[in-house]
Amino acid sequence: MTAANQTAKPPGLETEHNIAALFLAQTRANPGGEAIVERKDAKRRSLSFGELEERTARMASGLASQGLKAGERVALFVPPGIEFVAITWALFRLGAIPVLADPGMGRTRLLAALERTAPTAMIGAGRALLARRLFPRSFRSVRRVFGVGHMLPGLGRSMVMVESSGQDQHSLQPVLADDTAAILFTSGSTGPPKGVPISHSQLAAEVRGLRATLGFEPGERDLCGLPAFALFDCALGITSVFPGVDPARPANADPAALLRVMVEERTSTGFLSPALWRILVAHCIGNNKTLPHLIRAVSAGAPLDIDVVRQLRSLLPEEGEMFTPYGATEALPVTVISGTELVDLTDRIKAGEGTPVGRAAPEVEIRILDPAATDLTLMDPAHCLPQGSVGEILVRGPIVTQSYDAAPEDQAAAKLADPDGATHWHRMGDMGCFDAQGILWFLGRKSHCLLTSRGLRPPVGVENVFLGHESVARCALVGRGAEGAEQAVLIVEPKPGQTPNKPGAREAFVAELRARAQTSPMSEDIEQFLFHPSLPVDPRHNSKIHRGELKAWAATQTPLEVRP
Repeated sequence: MTAANQTAKPPGLETEHNIAALFLAQTRANPGGEAIVERKDAKRRSLSFGELEERTARMASGLASQGLKAGERVALFVPPGIEFVAITWALFRLGAIPVLADPGMGRTRLLAALERTAPTAMIGAGRALLARRLFPRSFRSVRRVFGVGHMLPGLGRSMVMVESSGQDQHSLQPVLADDTAAILFTSGSTGPPKGVPISHSQLAAEVRGLRATLGFEPGERDLCGLPAFALFDCALGITSVFPGVDPARPANADPAALLRVMVEERTSTGFLSPALWRILVAHCIGNNKTLPHLIRAVSAGAPLDIDVVRQLRSLLPEEGEMFTPYGATEALPVTVISGTELVDLTDRIKAGEGTPVGRAAPEVEIRILDPAATDLTLMDPAHCLPQGSVGEILVRGPIVTQSYDAAPEDQAAAKLADPDGATHWHRMGDMGCFDAQGILWFLGRKSHCLLTSRGLRPPVGVENVFLGHESVARCALVGRGAEGAEQAVLIVEPKPGQTPNKPGAREAFVAELRARAQTSPMSEDIEQFLFHPSLPVDPRHNSKIHRGELKAWAATQTPLEVRP
């Protein structure tokens, strides 16, 4: 043991609390099994669980010898693959805190997020190290710099050298269960991305939740379209297969290459964003291909269109199933729903009831809060609504984060203390309701609701009515006019080749949309329509529509109207 581990420890400080203990348990249960496979172009690299443990030990030891200490924040800019997983687990092992800033949030937001988070070290590839020189203000807190891959001289110390100087053995750093393990960022779809400290105990609860809701077993193989979930793979004893997709541009991925990796590596799980599933499913349908080894297709980050869900299920083997977990950076998984359940609920989805997201995951409690209850600091059951009523989704459980990083206003707006004094609730910022069967339905972000003369009007149910039109790729419901008296406008992104440019074509398209509006009481009053060439979406999932940006755009346009 190191000298640090031999000193007296405060009560509750234990190596067992360190999330890396779950990873080490898997490496010792199956040291020879593949932990990570990296596919890029025609090249294949892999690492066994035993080799990964050795590398994380050497990295942790080498970083400690360079002065990196437990509790330090380390900005991590490493491409998805072996080095990303090994370095992250080495930091967990050391008790350091990886700051996982997503390049997909855009340069300006990323730099601002780093400045707020104030990491004292960074590990990155060449472009990230160069960015530190170009934007010194955002990196001014950084004192130690380490690089991976090809590096220009003078930009930092190579992780290859750091690892080679380390020892084969490095004991886990003892931590408190509620100590911060990592800092992640929200997607920023409704404002600036917020830093979210994730504790060691919360990460362990998320591992339990994913195992319980999705049925993961050690020895499975996961196609990692969302790199951060590869960290859960290691703790679950699952092989992570990285397909060489740029996580900042999922819509640009090559579906043929993605399918080839999936088939050749015989992946039993695909953990992908909706954007990746859409292009993969379209490729398979168009080329008469199937997904022969996939028993679990997981779509995370945003809802997947019900028609794509149906097509995806048709590509799976008989024992296969599709799942969509619902949650957020602050709490995951809150609920999970299967593709079978989604298909069974198709008529209700297309009738405008919303998007079903399933029942509460184990250890999770969900309540529906009256949306008018805006100034609460304490959870009050008197403000919770009964089954069937629409309100803001509240969650409590060990998967829920305690706070935001350096954001007291966000903290006050999103967290409610429970009267028991020991726990708290997180306001998801989403509108929803429970049906008679206990299924939670998602209706949209509270901040995206229209402020009409009849009160808040969530957008998602209405949008689902129009997504069934054969020429509609995406759509968004926004408000026009004075707050409290907004009029609903549907903005439509037509499918490729379906944009109505010819004389009379726009009016004909709008007439079809108006006819579809009449099929549901949720949408029958929609009379104003706009066409947009490409709705702005988040780069991380290529699915979350930036409705605030669209609302500002719509205010400058003249909608087409078709009245009976």
